[in-house]
Amino acid sequence: MTVVCLESLTFGLGHLVRAADRLGERLLLLTRDPDYYAYELDRLPAGALDVVETDTFDVERVAEVLGRTPELRGLISSTDTWTLAGADLAGRFALPGLDPEVLRFTRDKAAVRNRLHEAGLTRGRAAEAAGPQTEARELLLKEVGLPAILKDTAGTGSQNVWLVRDEEELDRALREAAEQPLKGRLFAEPYFGGPVYSAETLTWAGRTRLLGVSSRLMSAEPRFREEITAFPVAFPEGQGASLERWLDEVLGAVGYTDRFAHVEFVLTGDGPEVVEINPRIGGALVGEGLCRALGVNVYEAMIEAALGRRPGLMDAELPGGPAVAFVLGYPAEPGVFTGVAGLDRLADLPGSPAWYPVRQVGDVVEHLSDSRGYAGIVYAEAETAELATHRAVAAANALRVLTEPSGG
Repeated sequence: MTVVCLESLTFGLGHLVRAADRLGERLLLLTRDPDYYAYELDRLPAGALDVVETDTFDVERVAEVLGRTPELRGLISSTDTWTLAGADLAGRFALPGLDPEVLRFTRDKAAVRNRLHEAGLTRGRAAEAAGPQTEARELLLKEVGLPAILKDTAGTGSQNVWLVRDEEELDRALREAAEQPLKGRLFAEPYFGGPVYSAETLTWAGRTRLLGVSSRLMSAEPRFREEITAFPVAFPEGQGASLERWLDEVLGAVGYTDRFAHVEFVLTGDGPEVVEINPRIGGALVGEGLCRALGVNVYEAMIEAALGRRPGLMDAELPGGPAVAFVLGYPAEPGVFTGVAGLDRLADLPGSPAWYPVRQVGDVVEHLSDSRGYAGIVYAEAETAELATHRAVAAANALRVLTEPSGG
């Protein structure tokens, strides 16, 4: 009995293999580049899962592999890049899965914003920046106003996001956006000020359980580079329940009925405002943090959902564990990644800090203004998310991500 994983997030594959084993399933990873998962694969026993190298951007080729997979029972597609392909393939092979139209809708940030506005769940609408630049400029000023956010309807990793606080910044952002290869369309929405968080949720049969909230510390304006995350954030009594009810309404409004979601939101002075809805478990070390802080392997819920079964995590008592935090490690300058200095110092620091590599020596780092630029992640834990953050930052400060100028 086989559950296929169509690519995966950088981390979490080991937890997924152990979850499949516990549930009596065999995991098969389809990937175009097994080296991408070297960190996880090197830590698993030989033969712990099956790996098939294929062009995962070629949907028909993937379908051929699925067609000859014995006892195929489920398909997992947990990345933004392969979400829609995975949903279409699940439908083609009559496997359990969300409606592809719902997933396609959640990937359109402008459509989500307007649906939430219609449902009374956000104060602002989206405005599409179509047509000549002069027309787009006037439309955005009239329908959204300033300050505003310009971004890609299908963007990921804080890429192609512009904060515009005045008309000069608006003109510059429109010029820059016209030169970028957007994955979707350019649109604008109001800028909601306040701290940013991510709700880590699990939904089944239209009911949502809030597993906890991650903090999202970002770089200074006008960029929105992700830098530090901690879990779980401690809210005053009653506020967590209020957030859970709000998230249930938000996900219900977009037709999201099953599986994990990673909902980014701003906690403004007038209440929460959605930034975006990601129809998957959180990236980076969010999944790892959930497992450790909740005291359970949350990836069992991913396998169960892929099999069409109600995840036990929806009702489970959570034993809990340490709070966790992690810092994304960016180099000071772009160039060729050559390594990390200071790793030997981590053993002497509190919080069991560890370095999780993302880049390999020789990789070229070009973009430092968004999450494409980090080379690895520094993880630490403590009794509270606040203390874990202090420990993770201290550990990250002991390291230097090294680059040298590229030959070009």
